[in-house]
Amino acid sequence: MDVMQCRAARAMLSLGVRELAALAGVSPDTVARLERGATLKPVTVKRIQAALEARGVVFLDPGDRAPGPGLSLEAPSGQGRTVD
Repeated sequence: MDVMQCRAARAMLSLGVRELAALAGVSPDTVARLERGATLKPVTVKRIQAALEARGVVFLDPGDRAPGPGLSLEAPSGQGRTVD
């Protein structure tokens, strides 16, 4: 999960930073740091990703396509930073 995926998933679910943080068991500042592009511990990123997936979000790897209707976004050049 990268910065843009987190923001997009949270927006699609109409979740605020505090709500996502509570679902993931992390602080709101941690979610905000992730969305600013900070490097977090992999276990922390996984907790946030798992919280979004529990709400129905499916994360795809670059180049993957969903088998049905969906949305695919490409990062603007220079902004495709991955947080792992």
